[in-house]
Amino acid sequence: MNRIYFDHNATTPVDPAVLEAMLPYFSTEFGNASSIHTYGQRARAAVETAREQVAALIGARAQEVVFTSGGTEADNHAIFGVVRAASAGRPRAHVVTSAIEHEAVLNSCQALEQEGVAVTYLSVSREGRIDLEELVRAIRPETLLITIMHANNEMGTVQPVEEIGRIAAEADLYFHTDAVQSAGKIPVDVNALQADLLSLSGHKIYAPKGVGALFIKSGTPVKQYLYGGHHQRGFRPGTENVAAIVGMGKAAEIARIALRREAARIGGLRDILEQGLLARVPEARVNGGGAPRTPNTTNITFSGIEGEALLIALDLMGLACSTGAACSSGAVEPSHVLTAIGLPPAEARASLRFSLGRGTTEDQIRAALEIVPSTVGRLRSISPTYQKHSSRG
Repeated sequence: MNRIYFDHNATTPVDPAVLEAMLPYFSTEFGNASSIHTYGQRARAAVETAREQVAALIGARAQEVVFTSGGTEADNHAIFGVVRAASAGRPRAHVVTSAIEHEAVLNSCQALEQEGVAVTYLSVSREGRIDLEELVRAIRPETLLITIMHANNEMGTVQPVEEIGRIAAEADLYFHTDAVQSAGKIPVDVNALQADLLSLSGHKIYAPKGVGALFIKSGTPVKQYLYGGHHQRGFRPGTENVAAIVGMGKAAEIARIALRREAARIGGLRDILEQGLLARVPEARVNGGGAPRTPNTTNITFSGIEGEALLIALDLMGLACSTGAACSSGAVEPSHVLTAIGLPPAEARASLRFSLGRGTTEDQIRAALEIVPSTVGRLRSISPTYQKHSSRG
């Protein structure tokens, strides 16, 4: 069976060129990047090259990039770091975010609430976009930070981040954006976004798991989040994972060079898949399809079935996709993203995310257009919920 992988928003395979760049740092180039001898100097040089490569992907300066263990740590460091630094000596603090953020942001904000920080969770439209007027109304004298993701992990919806950055700058607020799902898929420029902090994850751009990065604009106050040595200019202590960092740097370089070409190719395949499924599957609807989206992502509701059952059935047929965020796999609650756009829980549970990637081919799309409709039809034929719904129609 030739398996089909349509879950690139969960993770991507390590690019062969990335693996090749990493391999020496598991063996001959084993030095500690903080050591001053030749072994350490070579490791340090590799880390700094990677820092430059990541910075180039997002239009930053190398000294503004801090390597982390992944996107979750980057989000936590950004949110806790800037709020705790900027709120020092102030009686009150307030943060603005959205209802459809990744759990790394939502749970960080909820933790801040337990510390007495007020948080406003902006609603989103049926297409998954915030209302800029609501954002402006949410700003208070005690507001310190706006944290809004660039692209949503479940629907691919792209937020109006340039306008958000402008609003934050005009109000003299710090602006953080989680760009984990946008980097490498659409252009990301910290200057155009007027971002003060921006989070990245290696394993979403064909680098290994366990490495990420946080952009911290020069001059942005960020309180220390971890304690240890003076690595990475004191922003993030701990011996650098040189091999993974080298991999992320190489992946960022490849993504920057291939971005426009791959975005056009993958976007075309996504559209064929999406339009084909809508034509072949009755009562299928795209979530967020009317908004700007990352070119690789489509989220589709297949009314009358359980998404988890469909996911398992498709996997048995050789097609891997997702019911939503990989971090939430096995959760009994419907997607907080899909309920936030107004889907009833049953419809949210009947939705699947297909996220394409560099290895996706036209043959795979054609195969999926046979597998998915037939599998949906089979599950609907034995679904009491769907049969009841159909008889009413």
